Amino acid sequence: MFGHVRRSARQVGRFDENLMRRSAAIPRTPVDDALKSLSKSANKGVLWFSVAALLAARKGPGRRAALRGVAAITFASTSANLIGKNLFPRRRPAAGLLPEHRRLTKRPTSSSFPSGHSASAVAFTTAVAMESPATAVALAPLAAAVAYSRMHTGVHWPTDIAAGAAIGVGAAYATRHWWPKVPVGPAHTALVAELPELVEGEGLLVLVNPHSGVAGEDPSGDIKQRWPRATVVYPEPGTDLVEQLSTELGASPGDIKAVGVAGGDGTVAAVASVAAEFQLPLVLIPAGTLNHFARDVGVESTEESVDAVREGTGVCIDLAGVRITDNSGTTHRWFVNTASLGGYPEMVRLRERLEARNWPKWPAGALALIRQLRRAQPIRISLNGKPHLVWMLFVGNGSYDPKGFAPTRRPALDSGMLDVRYLRADVPYSRARFVLGTLTRTLSTSHVYRQLDVASLDVRVLDGHRRVATDGEVGPLGNRFEFRSQPGALSIYRS
Repeated sequence: MFGHVRRSARQVGRFDENLMRRSAAIPRTPVDDALKSLSKSANKGVLWFSVAALLAARKGPGRRAALRGVAAITFASTSANLIGKNLFPRRRPAAGLLPEHRRLTKRPTSSSFPSGHSASAVAFTTAVAMESPATAVALAPLAAAVAYSRMHTGVHWPTDIAAGAAIGVGAAYATRHWWPKVPVGPAHTALVAELPELVEGEGLLVLVNPHSGVAGEDPSGDIKQRWPRATVVYPEPGTDLVEQLSTELGASPGDIKAVGVAGGDGTVAAVASVAAEFQLPLVLIPAGTLNHFARDVGVESTEESVDAVREGTGVCIDLAGVRITDNSGTTHRWFVNTASLGGYPEMVRLRERLEARNWPKWPAGALALIRQLRRAQPIRISLNGKPHLVWMLFVGNGSYDPKGFAPTRRPALDSGMLDVRYLRADVPYSRARFVLGTLTRTLSTSHVYRQLDVASLDVRVLDGHRRVATDGEVGPLGNRFEFRSQPGALSIYRS
């Protein structure tokens, strides 16, 4: 057996040396200096991090491609440089195999096998292809040139480069284990709605929250240009949005045929609740930072809303509500995305702040989770009459995917169900087991995690009062929270 391994190693060595000599025989050209510069620019991934910064400058597939690419480089570099080179020591090609003008001034001294530069180049390009194939096609020649430059400059054998490329492909696909590929397109709904065609926005009341999204970008001018007959209002300081809009609609009954909103998910939830109460269709103008709800609905630009309003096309979707009770009385809040009790609200806010700084979703979520769990206190509650001790409780409007930590999207907006998830605090080392399950993506099978789909949920706090957060907005204190799904409660313009 060992003899066979030695013979195979000698064959690989002869193959490598033969290719190196053929490369060395290529006549001198200006490309030699270009390849030397390119090879050095890829040291420590600087070249790919620079490309990622350019791709991340704008939202959309390019930004997602950049984030996935950086995650892939992290896996690839760790696998090749910290693991592979220590497990498989190999000498670099002898400097004498190549002409002097090709040699790098500073030759690396680590193991030749595998090529870390090749691993990073292929990992980044493969990961980019998962989010933006057209961008990956443009990057492929650059990645190939970086990989070949390592042989051209005499610091790697051809099989080192091939092994590095294989590691790169594996690292790119490994990112999908923690960060699944999100399907493109809106969530499903079978409830088609025929809505009023609003010519130039006549009969449309739009609330614009200038504090949502990117600071200094007020969408009012664009809205007035597209819908010159629409009425545009702003949040009044110190006034509840729901009360403000209800007063506006009550002052002109029959004149308003649709309600519009330009803002983040918290603003959208407030306006959506008014639209549902007055049985008016909603016009979405995505103007928040993340726009989770608009993405699920399938309205990701003002142009899409303009087309739908002009054609009078739309859908009906579910809303969810929570009735909050304490010693002073009862209040009600609607939510379009999620509600939560315990440490979850703070964790979500920290995760979204990290995402806004271009952190990938799963590392941002993991860091936010660890920070919050370190200072969290368990809550004694009853769920539909059964006592539980939990760290946090999540309630989604509709069933979210994937199951486990960091739900990403809803396959359907008309399921009539609530997605309930909670972390148990009554099992040993529950926080550590939760973190481990999250990092290994085995949370859905862990004893500390529970998930169920229900149409309603009655939550009673058994040790005082707690605040509920809905769509990222912290609500009032309460000791009882009654969650309900309201099927088809809201109609939205969508092509």
